[in-house]
Amino acid sequence: MEVAVHHVEHGAGRPVLVLHGAGVDHRETEACFEPCFGSDSGFRRIYPDLPGMGRTPASDRLASAEDVLGVLLDFAAAVTDGTPYLLVGHSAGGYFARAMAARAPSQVAGLALVCPLLPGVRDVPEHRVVEGSGDLGDEDFRGYFVVQTPEMLERYERHVAPAAALVDHAALERIGERWDLPAAEGAPYDGPTLLVAGRLDSTVGYAAAADLLGHYPHASLAVVDDAGHALPHERPELLRALVTDWLVRVGRVG
Repeated sequence: MEVAVHHVEHGAGRPVLVLHGAGVDHRETEACFEPCFGSDSGFRRIYPDLPGMGRTPASDRLASAEDVLGVLLDFAAAVTDGTPYLLVGHSAGGYFARAMAARAPSQVAGLALVCPLLPGVRDVPEHRVVEGSGDLGDEDFRGYFVVQTPEMLERYERHVAPAAALVDHAALERIGERWDLPAAEGAPYDGPTLLVAGRLDSTVGYAAAADLLGHYPHASLAVVDDAGHALPHERPELLRALVTDWLVRVGRVG
């Protein structure tokens, strides 16, 4: 299914595809993950807008998560010219990244899942603010961040909030009605894998991410205290260290 996927790129070298979550666009993952790669990293970072978000349309022909998966696999093949790529997903982007790695494991040289949305979500904690007065920003900000400082509000207003006006809500609702991706639960992916979860993630929790260790035999798992679903914003230095270690492990296997 042909869909014109809008994306931005930075750098040159080994391709890295970074997928954002629901209700936002490439600007959030770009802001959070670019510092993980540095200015001269030898990686070509590719940040697409997922269908129905940002500047990527979602026609009526896109009626399920399986359809979106097909679009993303086609996009990855085209933009990398068939070169094996590294794959990063945050939130719902992690859901699609898992399925991509399961569907085309030979094309995915490494997989990183940060606060991934998973079908087996359980033990989700109640939202709790760990820093800040709790009265900054709008309701969406206060429900997303557990670190509610002026710095985090500025990040939200610059990199997250602007995408709301571009969301095709009808398309996301249509796709959400057929959300199952059995491909993600297929054969274990044995490439270098990173699993990162926020202990205070009131959107997807952390327990389901820990459950994935058996599915990824070469995975490192980090459950980060005092961080929520906005962990990539709230703990940037730790995220960078974890991604750096993952890239080292990817390099070891070629």
